[in-house]
Amino acid sequence: MAAPVRPTAALDLSADVVAITQAICDVPSVSGDEGHLADLVVEALADAGHLEVIRDGDTVIARTNLGRDRRVVIAGHLDTVPINGNVPTRFADEDGRRVLWGRGTVDMKAGVAVQLKLARELADPVVDVTWMWYDHEEVAADLNGLGRVLRTRPDLFHADFAILGEPTRGEVEGGCNGTLRVDLRATGRRAHSARSWVGENAIHKLAPALERLAAHGAETVRVDGLDYREGLNAVFVTGGVAGNVIPDDAVLTLNYRFAPSRSVAEATERVRAMFPEYEVEVTDAAEGARPGLDDALAQEFVRAVGAEARPKYGWTDVARFSALGIPAVNFGPGDPLLAHADDERVDCDQIVACERALRDWLTGAER
Repeated sequence: MAAPVRPTAALDLSADVVAITQAICDVPSVSGDEGHLADLVVEALADAGHLEVIRDGDTVIARTNLGRDRRVVIAGHLDTVPINGNVPTRFADEDGRRVLWGRGTVDMKAGVAVQLKLARELADPVVDVTWMWYDHEEVAADLNGLGRVLRTRPDLFHADFAILGEPTRGEVEGGCNGTLRVDLRATGRRAHSARSWVGENAIHKLAPALERLAAHGAETVRVDGLDYREGLNAVFVTGGVAGNVIPDDAVLTLNYRFAPSRSVAEATERVRAMFPEYEVEVTDAAEGARPGLDDALAQEFVRAVGAEARPKYGWTDVARFSALGIPAVNFGPGDPLLAHADDERVDCDQIVACERALRDWLTGAER
């Protein structure tokens, strides 16, 4: 299948929010290739006199400086997971609903489209707003554009509340689980497979760990009024030398999604205690985020958008704000169960509803 054509037309933020969603979804921006979309965003905001626009790599920040008593960060990532024949986008009818199919429609360019339209149009919001559209969210945490800007320009993160445009079906999802990736290593002794009894099979030594995982029940932990479901699963198995050699080394990679009441250190210790006979190496970790829904501004937002607060099971960048003491929630169009799927698609009415709800809150309009 031919590679998607990179659009060259300017991004028109005066269009309706569904059209903006389609336009930015049709700009390929797989992690590491966000530059062209970032260019289009900068160009589209260039004449917005109410915004100070800052470019940091392929992250674009636009903020109002109106002297309001409160400031809110509203952020979304520009990158997607790899395209698999699902760009350019297309519209379809699904049980009487108009949906937009294609990579990024759910995760999370519909949310970005909502943010871009509001950033361009709302010159006089009731709070000062720092809009952030960042690169490299879908890959390793050390590449994340939001993390990079936090290291180089921490002043841009001064805020009282933060909203991430992750897909939530237009509901509010507070906080997020933490994530831990570890390698369990088993070692043995090589031998010819015809005389396996003189060796030690490292792959076989992983069997107790796999049995333990299969029997493990996911724990549900209540945190600040929300129930976070945990998960501990094998995600990779590597090992083997040749078809006639008993392997002397094997690695089982685990992913632990842990409740935000636990720290990375506590989560790591739980894994070590569960697998005491193995070498355990942490390869990636990110703290979770408590919901922060006891904050007055967060409660005001939940009331304003008319949504029930729920827990966020996947890790999101709300954790970066939580670590700074800034309450943060996830709010955006799209079903998170369709994120990264080849049939990724978003309900167009949901995009419109999210734009309206966020617009009403930022302008102080009555619902």
